[in-house]
Formats: sequence, C-alpha cells, structure tokens
Amino acid sequence: MITVLHITPHLGGGVGKALSGLVVQSMQSASTVHHVVACLEKPEKYQFVDRIRDGGGDVIIGPDQSYLDELISTADIVQLEWWNHPATIECLCHLAPQPIRLLVWCHVSGLYNPIIPPRLMEASHRFLFTSSCSFEAKEVAGIAEGLGSKLGLVSSGGGFEGLPEPTDNEYASLSVGYFGSLNFAKLHPNYIDFLSAVNLPSFKVRLIGDLLNRETLEKQCIDAGRAGMLNFRGYTTDVVSELSEINVLAYLLNPRHYGTAENALIETMAMGIVPIVLNNAAERSIVEHLYTGLVIHSRTEFCEAVKWLEENPRKRRNIGRQAAQFVREQFTREKIGNSFAGHYADILIDDKRVVSFLNIFGTTPDQWFLSCQGDPSRFATDGTVGLSLNPISSYELLEKTKGSVFHFHHYFPENTIMAAWVAYLDNLPKIDTNRSIRE
Repeated sequence: MITVLHITPHLGGGVGKALSGLVVQSMQSASTVHHVVACLEKPEKYQFVDRIRDGGGDVIIGPDQSYLDELISTADIVQLEWWNHPATIECLCHLAPQPIRLLVWCHVSGLYNPIIPPRLMEASHRFLFTSSCSFEAKEVAGIAEGLGSKLGLVSSGGGFEGLPEPTDNEYASLSVGYFGSLNFAKLHPNYIDFLSAVNLPSFKVRLIGDLLNRETLEKQCIDAGRAGMLNFRGYTTDVVSELSEINVLAYLLNPRHYGTAENALIETMAMGIVPIVLNNAAERSIVEHLYTGLVIHSRTEFCEAVKWLEENPRKRRNIGRQAAQFVREQFTREKIGNSFAGHYADILIDDKRVVSFLNIFGTTPDQWFLSCQGDPSRFATDGTVGLSLNPISSYELLEKTKGSVFHFHHYFPENTIMAAWVAYLDNLPKIDTNRSIRE
C-alpha cells in the first residue's frame, strides 16, 4: 500500500468532485493506493468530504504546519492540487524542507492569468494538466521539450452518475440555457450582446447557477430592448431538473477565462444538450463543430447557430446524442484512475528530493501573487496597475477570488503594496465593453 497525500485549499466545486471521484474509483478498483487529503480550510459543505471518507480515503481539515510536515514525511507521493490560491502558496512556502516526490495536478489552463509558474513545473516529478489546451500556454511551450515525459494530461472531468441519457424527442422546441458562473472573468462580459442578436419569437435563456451580476445582466437586457430575456434559476442542488428544461447550452465564455476541464460543459453534453461555444482553446478541445456542438467566432455566427438549431430539430437531436456519447466515453472515472495509477508507478521509482517553494514563489505575499502573473511589471512599485487596451482582459484584474490581487489582499491585508494595488483598482471607472465584440 502506498500513500498519496493531496494538498488542496478546499474541496468545493470541481476539485472536490474530481478528488472524491478519484478516491472512490481507487476503492472500486481495489487499488493499492491510500489517499489522504489535507484540506487547508474548513469546507463550506461536506458533500465531497463525506464521499472521500466513504470511499476509504482520509480527510484532514485545517492541519497545522507541524502536522502537515509530519503527513508529508510519511507520504510516498505528495499530490498538489494546483491553482494559485493564496492559502496553498502560503502553506507551501512555510513547509519544513524535506525530500518529497511531487506530483502536481493543475486545475487552471495557464493560457492567461493566472499563469503556471515554470519553476513549479520544473521542480515537480510529474506535472499533469487537466486540458490539452494548457500545452498552448507560452510558459508551458517554452519548456515542454526539455521536460518531456514529466508533463502529462489527466482531465478532471467525468463522473456522470445521476445524469440521465439524452431524450429521443426530435420534435422538442428550442430551449436555451446557461449553466455555470456568472462572473465576468468566466462568462463573456458581452453575453447579453450575443443573446440580444437572436431574432426569434419569445427567445429566452435559462441561467442555472449563482446569481452574481444579476442586476448588471438585467440592466443590459433592458438597455438592449430585451427585458425579461433571462430566466434566473439561481444555485440548486437539483441540477438535473434544471438542465432537463433545456436542449441548447449557450456557453459563451470570456476569451481569457481560466477554466480547463469545464465540468459544466461536459455534464450538459452528457445529457444530450447541444453546446454553442466560442472558439476558445479550452472549449475547442472538447467540442467538435457540427459533430458534438457548434463552435462560433462572433455574434453574427451565434445568431445563425441558434436559428439553425431551431430550424433543424432532428440534426440538433443527433448532435446532442453524439455529444453525450463522446463525453461519456472520453471522460470516465476509470480513465482518471488508470492514468493516475500509471503516473504514481512511474514516479515511485524516482528518489524523493527537496523542493524549495521559496525559490518558486518568493518570500512575501506580494511576490507569491506576482509569481503567477503573466506580466508582473503591470503591478508597479508606486501602487498603480497597468491596464490592457482590451477591456475584456481587465475582468481578470477585478475578480474577487481565483487568485486575484483582491483574493491575496483578503488573506494578507497587512501587505502594503497589495493594499495599494487593490485601492487603485477599486477606484477605476466601470469597465466599458461596448466595443469589445468583433463581428
């Protein structure tokens, strides 16, 4: 029996589902791996904690530094669940130096901010992306050849238990929805401009997820002359019932979004719901145009896609079937478990070695934050922040979580330079994205 110690800041959302699925699969396959999860912060919900424990894994919530050092010393492999969460970096930089075998499972794409620190990839025994799109990231492409087999791919998407198979109703009327975050660092900030271009009677979109930005989106609808176009459903634990009401997913994301495995996308596809996505790298790696969905490049193409799906219900049904078959075959717990079993076996033959996280991230919270920025120089020592000419890219700066400067400032309020950057961004005028769409 070998012990894999997972270090994660929390067990919410995608990472909680992915880790609990891996642990349960290990039990079902009679694996010789014992999973221990060190969850740095107290969970808001215990759904995935309970699932891990029921699956034979251990979950240690909020271990202090000495206990975590002890857990690391007895682990055969330390698996870092990586995105640039401030609690994770603080924890790593305070660890006592000791030899480890480090495997990193990366849950951000690295294409834009936050980037993947090259030194973290270089220091790992194995570094695993959750989407093939990460190989397009500048920081990855620059060192990929030198790292060779140290880089790999294991999607964190999968596990469709409880999701019904596609329905067989080829005569169903068009019903459009969106499932996921309404944060404009993820959702396209001009989402309403795309929707309002559709000229179909009684066209509405069902929004499933948190109610963030509801007022902004409703005002945009009113300004576009489409009041009432959105049906806000809010957060729900009964996702299946909500998704059963739609057959097309208008999944239009910010071109600079941080996502990779896109669980919301593949779960809807598993139910036979046809996705319309922008030609972004992460979505393009999942959706094949006119086979498992529609890939569009502009507002005009979105309008044409919706109209085509409305006029061709049989083709819409067939694409939905193909989408469901593809994701149910491609993204399985068995594939995830088998992939990790192979990676674990490969790195177990390597010696443990000391990893200096201070050399990777720096010694102070502002250095930790900057280590994951594509252009650290935009955060100036005088407290100002350089802005991009493209307003779409500015939303990543204003994100309150997801490893933004606001997120780091929340954890380290005493850091004066980060306080200055936050104050500067707080005082910016509201972003105008009216001219950000290109036909």
